[in-house]
Amino acid sequence: MSTSAPAPAAAEATDPGRLEAPPKKKPLSDRAKAERKLGWMLCAPAAFVMLAVTAYPILNAIWLSLQKSDLRFPDQSEFIGLDNYVTVLSSRLWWDDVLNTVILTVVSVAIELVLGMLLALAMHRAIFGRGLIRTAALIPYGIVTVVGAFAWRLAFSATDGGFMPGVLRSVGLLGAETDPLAQTSTFSTFVIAILAEVWKTTPFMALLLLAGLALVSDELHEAAKVDGATAWQRFWRITVPLMKPAILVALLFRTLDAFRIFDTVFVLSNNGSNRSVETVSVLGYNTLLSRLNLGLGSAVSVLIFLMVAAIAFTFVKLLGANLSQQRGA
Repeated sequence: MSTSAPAPAAAEATDPGRLEAPPKKKPLSDRAKAERKLGWMLCAPAAFVMLAVTAYPILNAIWLSLQKSDLRFPDQSEFIGLDNYVTVLSSRLWWDDVLNTVILTVVSVAIELVLGMLLALAMHRAIFGRGLIRTAALIPYGIVTVVGAFAWRLAFSATDGGFMPGVLRSVGLLGAETDPLAQTSTFSTFVIAILAEVWKTTPFMALLLLAGLALVSDELHEAAKVDGATAWQRFWRITVPLMKPAILVALLFRTLDAFRIFDTVFVLSNNGSNRSVETVSVLGYNTLLSRLNLGLGSAVSVLIFLMVAAIAFTFVKLLGANLSQQRGA
């Protein structure tokens, strides 16, 4: 008894592993082409301005970082390739400043995340006075960073007549005749800088997390509550997983901002004179503007740019992976 092979058309129709050809895109109509052309023309001026104010300075900084350029010796400028980067990366001062920056960034962002979540939950769950709570929480964020840094400096500096050294001495947290912001007080200056950053930018973190809380359905909490889940379990099993994109976005913005910290540390360290708490941004300022070494200063700036870009790339990859998982679920 002979068996006949199935027809090719039938085999193709019944084969589940066969991939269908993607549908061909329809050609754009004349109206769609005209609208797209108009969109490019409207965006062109803004794109040109953005390139002029961002691309040119970046390219110019990269070019200067490849040269021996010092405004104190303008006649000695020459192209030296990557020597400036070798000088910076082989310097212990650079790595000490990178460590200082990482410590300030990690500690301040971690505290801001916890406090921002608590503040966002308070603003989200407030029964009455919600507008007043939100307005009061935004006051520190509305103050200029330099002004806020000077306020913290005047409060904690003994030489400027601050009141906090007396308060700390009264509770035994500070020795007699000790200035928390003195050049030898590295730990206390770190703590004050972190506190100033937390006080200033926690409202920003809370606003971003509040937007994420608005996406969490109350019906899910009610259903979990009926099933006997505690408030702690509902927070970790429902709220946090659904808020992961908002949390990653908040961490991205705050980490990038905290890693580039300059004004708070510059003011609290007495205009950058306290090198024990110097960050990479303050190092770039001192090299580029104080010592007028354009080559080394530009190399420091380019390295900071690359580190910030690496942080942004890491967070974007994490955010994209998280969104893909949520869509797949």
